[in-house]
Order: sequence, then structure tokens, then C-alpha cells
Amino acid sequence: MAIRLYKAYTPGTRNRTVSTFSEISKDKPEKSLLVKNHRNKGRNNRGIITSRHKGGGHKKRYRLIDFKRNKHNIKGKVASIEYDPNRNARIALLHYEDGEKRYILHPNTLSLGTMVVSGISAPIEVGNALPLSEIPLGTAVHNIELIAGKGGQIVRAAGTYAQIVAKDGDFTTLKLPSSEVRIIRQECYATVGQVGNIDANNITIGKAGRNRWLGKKPTVRGVVMNPVDHPHGGGEGRSPIGRPHPVTPWGKPALGAKTRSIKKYSNRYILRRRK
Repeated sequence: MAIRLYKAYTPGTRNRTVSTFSEISKDKPEKSLLVKNHRNKGRNNRGIITSRHKGGGHKKRYRLIDFKRNKHNIKGKVASIEYDPNRNARIALLHYEDGEKRYILHPNTLSLGTMVVSGISAPIEVGNALPLSEIPLGTAVHNIELIAGKGGQIVRAAGTYAQIVAKDGDFTTLKLPSSEVRIIRQECYATVGQVGNIDANNITIGKAGRNRWLGKKPTVRGVVMNPVDHPHGGGEGRSPIGRPHPVTPWGKPALGAKTRSIKKYSNRYILRRRK
């Protein structure tokens, strides 16, 4: 993909950049793979806001993505590359030889008409899915399973990939995009290649309204609130936080404090923490 720049016709276009969508080959999604997408706007089942700054945004329907890649040894042809409003990566529509259609994440460099396949004996080519045990060292992979058969859970964002750095016994060592080094069982599946739309990280929103289209509401800093609203609030004029460490509105440590549980079961699989 490429980035389209705007001239400063208005304040909103002064620094605005958008994708050219040059890789998109089809405007309308596959109807059989669309489902209704209820937007909870940060509310729980009682209507109480449990996640702030969510709401509004453009209406969208969910595309069913095949993260499991469990259609083994049946070739699928890349029929189209489409936009997905639910993620920053593009999606590719596969037409399988037995007539079934499925969406997958679109890997970088995967072109229309290419045949892809998943399975133990699949060739090491972009878009093919194999167990980690069958993928050679140094290969870039994405859509990686953490539990065999559950479907890919990590390395799914646009432009991301993980690198296979070692194999030992039942485990494969991977270097993730966050620089974390982690071991995953060899029977877990991964897809060869890097996720497409690699310039997604370089897009500049340009104006606040564009975030509202995405369902993001404004965020107000705690230091400009009153004491009744936030622990950082109050004071005369421009005041500092007034506490030894920043906290959330509910008093929990914030802004850099570690929140991962020291008892989490998967800690044993992490060889080196992310920076």
C-alpha cells in the first residue's frame, strides 16, 4: 500500500494522511461471511460504563475471519483483497477447491490468483499455514496459535511478524514484534509471511473528528479535573499531580506501572520481557 498526502486546504487536512487503498480489489464484502456486530459502547450487561471513551463511530458489520486455518490439504485461490473496518490489516477472500469461501488476514506480497494451502505438508510460501515444527528457523510468521487448535491469537496487526529463532524439544522460540521472546508448542499453527498494509502505522489522523468516526471519544487529563472527579485534580493554576506516582481515577497505579499478574500461567513461557 501507499500513503496519500493532503494539501492544507483546511485545518483538518493540513497534516492528514490516508491509505491509497490501491491493493483493494473488491468493494462489496462476501455476504455469507458477514454477521451482525453489536456495539456495546463500553457498557456491560447492565448498561454501566466499564470502559471509558468508547461510543459513536460508523456502523459496521463483522467479517468472519478464519484464524484457525483448519481446512487442511485443500487449496484455496485468492479471489479478492478487501477492506475490513474491524482491523487495520486487509483481508483476503479464498475460494477453496471444494466450493467453500473463507476470509484470512492478507499477508504482504500475496497477490490475486495465488493458491494457498494449510497443513503439515504445505510448502513454505507466503500465505500458507503450517505447524511451527515444520517451519524453518529465521522464517517470518504471523497469526500464531498459543493453544493448538484454538486459532491464531497473536501477531495479527497490520505490518507485524514474528521470527522463529530456535527449536528445542516440544517448543519453538519466537521473537515477537514487541521484542518479547517467547516459547510456543511446536504443534501450534502459524501463517508464513508478514501481515499486509505495512504503512498503517504511518497514517496521521489529522483531526479529532476522524477518531470519532472510529468510535473513540475524547479523553480528559486527570490534572485538569476537580478533586471530586480524579485523584490528580484540584490545585491552583497549573498544578502537578500532587502524589508520588500517577494513578487512575480509582486509585490504581497508572502510566507505566506493571499490571500483568505475577501468577499468570503463561509467565513460564516468556524468556525475555518486552521492553
